[in-house]
Amino acid sequence: MLSSRSLLQWLRPASASSRAGAFECGMAAYERGQYLESIKHWKLASETGEAEAAYRIGMLYVKGEGVVRSVPDAAIWYERAARLGNVEAQFQLGLIFLQGEKPLLGPHRHETWRQSSAVRLGDKASNIHQLVFPHGTSVERNIDAAFHWISVAAERGKAEAQTVLGNMYSEGLGCEKNLQIAFAWYGVAAEQNCAAAEFALGDIYFQGKGVPVDFEQAAAWYRNAAGQDHVRAQVALAFMNLKGTGMPENPAEAARLFQGAAMHDDVIALYNIGLLRLKGHGVAKDIDRAETALRKAARKDYFPAVQALAEFYSHGAGFAPDLREAAVWYEKAAERDDVQAQFFMGRFYATGTGVGSNIRQAARWFERAARNGHATAAFNIAIFYLNGSGVERNVESAIEWFERASEGGVRAAQLQLGRLYSAGNGVPRDQKRAEEWLSKAAVGGDPDSKTAYALFLLHQDGSTEQLEQACALLIEAAEADHAPAAFQLGVLHMGKFGGDADVEAAITWFTRAAGAGHVDAQYALGLLHLDPNGMSDAKTAASWMTKAAHAGHAGAQFQLAVLYCTGAGLAQDVAQGAQWYEAAARQGHKVAQFNLAVMLGKGQGCEVDPGKAVEWFERAAQQDMAEAQFALGDALMAGSGVTKDQDAAVQWYRRAANQNHEGARRRLDAAGVTTVDG
Repeated sequence: MLSSRSLLQWLRPASASSRAGAFECGMAAYERGQYLESIKHWKLASETGEAEAAYRIGMLYVKGEGVVRSVPDAAIWYERAARLGNVEAQFQLGLIFLQGEKPLLGPHRHETWRQSSAVRLGDKASNIHQLVFPHGTSVERNIDAAFHWISVAAERGKAEAQTVLGNMYSEGLGCEKNLQIAFAWYGVAAEQNCAAAEFALGDIYFQGKGVPVDFEQAAAWYRNAAGQDHVRAQVALAFMNLKGTGMPENPAEAARLFQGAAMHDDVIALYNIGLLRLKGHGVAKDIDRAETALRKAARKDYFPAVQALAEFYSHGAGFAPDLREAAVWYEKAAERDDVQAQFFMGRFYATGTGVGSNIRQAARWFERAARNGHATAAFNIAIFYLNGSGVERNVESAIEWFERASEGGVRAAQLQLGRLYSAGNGVPRDQKRAEEWLSKAAVGGDPDSKTAYALFLLHQDGSTEQLEQACALLIEAAEADHAPAAFQLGVLHMGKFGGDADVEAAITWFTRAAGAGHVDAQYALGLLHLDPNGMSDAKTAASWMTKAAHAGHAGAQFQLAVLYCTGAGLAQDVAQGAQWYEAAARQGHKVAQFNLAVMLGKGQGCEVDPGKAVEWFERAAQQDMAEAQFALGDALMAGSGVTKDQDAAVQWYRRAANQNHEGARRRLDAAGVTTVDG
């Protein structure tokens, strides 16, 4: 702490003798870390015209040593030193004017304090601001002043200033653009072994800026700069070695140069050495070091590295994919508006891959990707709007996105539009527009689109020409191994859409579709082989019905149950029959429900269970099967498997009688009920 006496001594004007060695005293104090003491001596020295002292004070303000960091204050001292002829100050002052210094906001920032005090103190604040920040909190960019001071420093031989001046002539900053003059200044600086100038000359020859492209010269200058550890030169030369630009390809040298630049945490170098180590190209394959390099670059927000890490974890590289980690990096890329990453995040949230399943988030990412022109994302968000998944159902929005997807070449979108207009699903039915979209989808499209358009044509009251066109489309799709098309050709040849039936051709197409696993075709073949007026081959019928039944086809399950119960085409097995009846019954097949109920009531292929029998009778009865309604009435009348209830029985008899069931009419007569509904 200064005493009152020492403070007075500090403020008292210095004598001429004390000024004489002030600069050296300031240097000594600086070496001891006594920055305030060094400022005191350097101020004395600057009053005698010591330019270096003024420059040193400017440096203290730039570094914030002994004073609060302030570029505006540094600029004042640099200018004083510059006018006294200090070349370093001239150069630094030029750089400040070239770049400018914006006022920084945030905690403990000068400008934040200035603004808040202005609000709190009003007019009084200006005097305080003048006292605390006499030179303000920012420096306006001044290209003319920058050009002046950098030119002065360059003329005096400072290589770095000569390089910057070359840059200014190259870009036309503060002067007319002149590549020849820029080249000259770079050359002068390069003669002093200035790495930045050597790099600039390499760029000039590489890009052919004012000179013919000369990769050998470019490589030579890059090599000189790289030898001085110039990071950008190392990276540029690495790319030339990697791609064989102006020299033989040399992945090993490229890797060495990238690694050297990566030691300085250059993001491009980190990214590229990561890729090379990942592939083992020019350097030993090392997944761990590759991941470390990519992660360093990604954490510095280098976008290609963010993308690479997402791919790295998504696909794995000699290890199992880590989809949680992949999702983290894809989401970072997506937030940076990477359209493919946005699409992936939509898929991730839709499927719960690497993140919790979240349909709303899936919709959000699909829509963002779609707005950025991703056609498949447009199709997906259209489906979401159509179904009301993750968004409120909006058919108009669905159509808008389907149209956008269609413009992007997604034929499935054209197909959906055709189906929407054909069915009138949420939009007025419009067969003309339906045909326009379906025909677009079919032309050069996939088999599904051709099949859809063919079915559209078949369901119109069309001409023979339309029938032939539909048949041709189905054949094209079927020849591409599209089973649904082969099935429809079978249906077509059965004469469903007009024309003469050709059962042999139908069987050929059904067999093709059935062999590809088409369940309806398998069922159709089973029925054809059961037809007593046709080929009647119970064994073959049973084979196809078995395939379809195991695939979950209710009709096939019912038919297979019949075959087991009758022993047609396979060994009789009533228990198996009961099981297949139940499988079909559970899918709502009413005849299977009725037959199962009968078997449960009699204990055929299963234990007697009147209660369950009643349950199945009722399910079939609810589907207006008269026989089931009659049987349920009998069960209620007798109290078999259910509480006896004559009134309920009469109601079921009445429903069966309304379908002209004679047994039900007799039961009603016996019960004294002389009328039936309807």
